[in-house]
Amino acid sequence: MDLSTTYMGIPIKNPIIAGSSGLTGSVEKVKTLESCGAGAVVLKSIFQEEIMYEYADFMKTAKEQHGAPQYFDYDGRKNPIEYYDYVIREKNLQKYITLIEECKKTVSIPVMASINCFFHSADWLSFATHLESAGADALELNMFFPPTDFKHTREAKEALYFEIVDKITQAVSIPVALKISPYFTDLGPMIQRLSNTDIKGLVLFNRFFSPDFDIHTMEVKPSFVFSTPSDLAMSLRWIAVMAEKVACDLAASTGVHDGTAVIKQLLAGADAVQVVSSLYKNGPEYLKEMLGDLEKWMAKKKFRRLSNFKGKMSQDKSTDPAIYERAQFMRYFGGKKNVTL
Repeated sequence: MDLSTTYMGIPIKNPIIAGSSGLTGSVEKVKTLESCGAGAVVLKSIFQEEIMYEYADFMKTAKEQHGAPQYFDYDGRKNPIEYYDYVIREKNLQKYITLIEECKKTVSIPVMASINCFFHSADWLSFATHLESAGADALELNMFFPPTDFKHTREAKEALYFEIVDKITQAVSIPVALKISPYFTDLGPMIQRLSNTDIKGLVLFNRFFSPDFDIHTMEVKPSFVFSTPSDLAMSLRWIAVMAEKVACDLAASTGVHDGTAVIKQLLAGADAVQVVSSLYKNGPEYLKEMLGDLEKWMAKKKFRRLSNFKGKMSQDKSTDPAIYERAQFMRYFGGKKNVTL
């Protein structure tokens, strides 16, 4: 059974990619994922937000010890950049560069870097060029501008996606994927417009921190850290809807917890499938079971390669394309009586 495919023009031995997470945050972990069958890995993101928090903590201590912040010459000109900010950014960037370099020496599967920036910043471009130089096979931009930003219009925030993508794809030669959320006013047209830029892939969709309340301590705490199998529905629907309407590859993400979910996303039209939560819950070895389930199903259906069935159940190939656009549970609840919700 041939599970090989390509994603963003990169050959991969199978369509299951270990997504960006703590599971891809060290050379040893990446090596383990390769041995368990991962087709590729997306390294743990370099987080602009994490650097900012570290900088804030560092500055608090530094100001107590040294007084006013220091300034310095950067790129041949005087910049209003505090010295400690620069040091922390360089330290984190160098750690990430080393991770890429060591992974590339150790494993043979594609190693993709990931950048997570939550607002418009020169960091996007700076990080991207450095990570390409380090040897990353591709770059994933995890992009999201919070809807809690009341200072800018929807149009202005959406325009930033295209501005940043344009600058980065012009600056690097490796393939660039954009990981986005489903939170757009016109999601379908937005996905299509983004696919018509110079990016090579779109990842549907990213996940976010979800707050919960501890009613005893009266504190806000994280909740629903991992996805659940039911989360598959959102990405499955939109992969199926957009599979034949985009000009780039599509990777499915969120809610992929077993081999059956992988099969469904491929039938919908995904070129690759990212897995994270299931590997946290079941361990990297679970990749073997997921791949085994895919192979068994293909053998049963007499499919010799992924291209024999990829996109077979996308909206454009469906005998009932309207079902993907249905908003209410008409069919399910229409004929039922005494339904308790």
